[in-house]
Amino acid sequence: MNVAASCRSFRRVTLAAALVFAYFAQAQAVPAPSPFGANVSVFTPSTPQAEIQSRINEIYAQQEHSEFGSGRYALLFLPGSYSVDVPVGFYTQVLGLGATPDAVRITGNVHADASLPRNNATCTFWRSAEGFSVKPTEGPLQWAVSQAVAFRRMHVLGDMVLHQHRGWASGGWISDSLIDGQVDSGSQQQWISRNAAWRSWSGSNWNMVFVGVNNPPAGDWPSPPDTVVAKAPISREKPFLTADAQGDYSMVVPAVQHNTSGISWRGGATPGRTIPLSHFYVAQPASDTAATINAALQKGRDLILTPGTYDLTGPLHVTRPNTVVYGLGFATLHPIRGTAAMTVADADGIVVSGLLFDAGEIRSPVLLEIGVNGSHRRHVANPITLSDVFFRVGGAAVGKVSANLVINADDVLVDQTWIWRADHGKGVGWTENVSDNGLVVNGNNVTIYGLFVEHHQQFQVLWNGEHGTTFFYQSEIPYDPPTQQAWNAHLPGSSGPNGWASYKVADTVRDHQAFGLGVYSVFRHPDVTLTRAIETPTRPSVSFEHMVTVALDNLGQITHVINNTGAAATPAPDRTTPHVATYPPVP
Repeated sequence: MNVAASCRSFRRVTLAAALVFAYFAQAQAVPAPSPFGANVSVFTPSTPQAEIQSRINEIYAQQEHSEFGSGRYALLFLPGSYSVDVPVGFYTQVLGLGATPDAVRITGNVHADASLPRNNATCTFWRSAEGFSVKPTEGPLQWAVSQAVAFRRMHVLGDMVLHQHRGWASGGWISDSLIDGQVDSGSQQQWISRNAAWRSWSGSNWNMVFVGVNNPPAGDWPSPPDTVVAKAPISREKPFLTADAQGDYSMVVPAVQHNTSGISWRGGATPGRTIPLSHFYVAQPASDTAATINAALQKGRDLILTPGTYDLTGPLHVTRPNTVVYGLGFATLHPIRGTAAMTVADADGIVVSGLLFDAGEIRSPVLLEIGVNGSHRRHVANPITLSDVFFRVGGAAVGKVSANLVINADDVLVDQTWIWRADHGKGVGWTENVSDNGLVVNGNNVTIYGLFVEHHQQFQVLWNGEHGTTFFYQSEIPYDPPTQQAWNAHLPGSSGPNGWASYKVADTVRDHQAFGLGVYSVFRHPDVTLTRAIETPTRPSVSFEHMVTVALDNLGQITHVINNTGAAATPAPDRTTPHVATYPPVP
């Protein structure tokens, strides 16, 4: 969320080329029917370009400013070439259906634009571009975004900018993508890139993290504030849909990779297993319930949730090893009776991706729970994986939850999450949209890339498990504590730190690592401060690298960056932005 205002060539001829030529040979004259319902549009190269453009424009007209609307859409492009302009609005997913991004080529433009006046992209949320190549014809590809936005398996044949005319932006995420030219982050406050490649990178602000990136920016942190990790120790790319020349669909589930840099498709297709669409239960929000979806899961089916909101009277239960749950077009799970939205068993290889969990008005104990607390079954070779899973409490309506995401299982891999207690919209207030914690980790050996957690009323992150690792953390603490007494971790009448630390590693933890952390405050009431942005036991095996705190607007402060180390982040007019390189400090 915005911290400056309240809302703030690797290519080669491969199977992909063969698919393109085979597709043209079919000379299909009509659009392929969508097996995914009315909110999923499927385009072919033989569809008249004007017809494609008309559908794109129709959806964008609905979604351009629909920050808390009910519309959910996916645009699917079969292998081939297209000449269109694709603006990407709220809750819109644009997908190429080739074996590699180069199987689908869009010449023209694909862009995410600032949703607020004065080029302000700090509320440009919930959208994605995945699995195709773009040749921009009017300057660089503009991707002015903030949280809950994916740019995955993309090939940009040109330059790319992550802002709109240098207006504020608060993103974001790039992974498994090749940009032939320069990426300019400009006014982006923070960013994470994992397993990507480009000719050059320019721009930095507070916290930029690069993991397994070819040709990362040069320099010594904090000038520029770039955290570079040469290889991603473990990763699994998000599942993706493909279609062959006959329009038969499959889901590719990429394999686990270790110690990698650059893109997964450098030698052709991404390694992994393929599941035919016939093995999936394709759910529809207008007709499916928790009962019908659970019945399909119990029969051993994988699950595709098509675009829309699913009002759930009970949780979805994912129990079978290697089950794939895939959300299209920001499919949204909304518990309406105070239950969890989804529980995931402590079982090998379960993959959950592309979902928005939206808290209901009756308080839930958790929205998504992985495993059972106390179970320590290992999943080293085949981890449970969460990709592009997002959480929201309030904003569209009143929402209440104790903890949004609870990870009890070991060896869980998280690949981008935004866990947001809303600071604007409907149902927003200290006693209205109630949420104690964004993330609670009880499992061991949990690895997270791209952890965005904001505005919850106690610890944003509480990490109890051993051997955890975080690559990139962005957090705003809550804007709206009405008084210091209402927002203190210590018991009333006792002495202790002010507020709740944003990132808390439990005192019992013996081993933990985190790289590239930014914690920001935007207090709205006077005389409220936070003593420690990060709170952790002091042990050599519990280590933090590259931390920054920023106090926005003109109230309050963050007194220390980590424990009692680091100067105070003070607000305007004499704003200070403290940095701490490592903790514990290097002797």
